[in-house]
Amino acid sequence: MNPRFSRRDALLVSVAATLFAATLGSSSASAQTLPKTLRIIVAYPAGGVSDAVARALADKLAAQMNIAVVIENKAGASGSIGMDAVAKAAPDGATLGFSAISPLVLNPHLGRSPFDPLKDIQPIASVMYSPVLLMATSASTSKDFAGLLADARAKPGAIRWATSGQASLGHIMLEQLHTAARIEVTHVPYKGGGQQMNDALGGQFEVLSTNAGATLSQHIKAGKLRPLAVGAPARLESLPNVPTLAELGYPAANLSSLFGVFAPAGLPPPLAARYNAEINKALATPDLRAKLTATDNVPTGGAVADFAKAIAAEYEADGRVIKAAGIKAD
Repeated sequence: MNPRFSRRDALLVSVAATLFAATLGSSSASAQTLPKTLRIIVAYPAGGVSDAVARALADKLAAQMNIAVVIENKAGASGSIGMDAVAKAAPDGATLGFSAISPLVLNPHLGRSPFDPLKDIQPIASVMYSPVLLMATSASTSKDFAGLLADARAKPGAIRWATSGQASLGHIMLEQLHTAARIEVTHVPYKGGGQQMNDALGGQFEVLSTNAGATLSQHIKAGKLRPLAVGAPARLESLPNVPTLAELGYPAANLSSLFGVFAPAGLPPPLAARYNAEINKALATPDLRAKLTATDNVPTGGAVADFAKAIAAEYEADGRVIKAAGIKAD
């Protein structure tokens, strides 16, 4: 059997099985009862873009469902600490999680996941894509993406490419381009984005890959960083002249961070369906969509099954890259 499809099917079957088992183990009345207080665990620190989005979503859900919704930040280990807390919570509808899918699709391949993404976590709804921008710093002479490739081929290993960490999405992008574009660059992994951005502004390396956000937009407008390409489903409204990596002929490197809401496995199907519907309703409101697009994030939403398929596909793709490139955990 093709391992790509078997692993993907395993995830989808696991989701379906936990939903079915929950149906057998709970009455219809109890399954549809909303908690008085909903806790949303955010797998990142307070103050960032993902935290701001989670809080805006929480406000919408509280108003729509007429319940209290509280945010609890549990950051660390590239999102695994927060998602582990979700996995270990009771599947009674009182706890959800907000995270990128990376703790489910990247960390397990590196042996640093304290939970089983196929058995312990249940996807509820996708919320947004956060584009990954490939940027040139003041240390780079590359004017565009073609120039970057030319420079990298002319001086193998001379170009330093910074990411937010070993096996981060930016690192996966680098490895995809390394193979497809036949370039050799030097990977400079950071532990998070703060110091990476400070060093980028100081010209400590030539290029970096990082998620879109308000701070990054300010640096671009000020001319401190030059966007060369973007990993996103389509060009960004704020950067209409910056092509996606898919447009440039590198679809495998056209990566963006998919964020969503998750639950502990075994959440009763009526509650899972209710939360999915409420999240989609919130994402359809103009003010929440505006909050997302203002920071170059792309609202998504949609069915649970589609979200599960996206996670399964990314799990397989990332696993192949990590294995082929010999990427190890920090």
